[in-house]
Amino acid sequence: MTITRINEFVAAEGKAEELFAFLKSLIPHISSSEGCELCEVLQSADDKNRFVVLEKWLSVESHTQSVANFPKEQMQAAMPLFGAPPKGCFYQG
Repeated sequence: MTITRINEFVAAEGKAEELFAFLKSLIPHISSSEGCELCEVLQSADDKNRFVVLEKWLSVESHTQSVANFPKEQMQAAMPLFGAPPKGCFYQG
């Protein structure tokens, strides 16, 4: 069964374009991870400071391994772009 991960992000004031670019830069890392079937970054049509990253995975474990392999320094450098802590949940159906 495929698992969907929906991650929600809010940009810091004046940082929407930078956050959007950063999130899109993650697509190659996520998409090339074992077990990833889909990765999309979407910006809200109503609030340009809100984003979602939709990911489809073969398993929760595949997603967890992908996150463990992500360069921590790249995420730390992006922290000033976030206006709130990121949120995310797994869904199945």
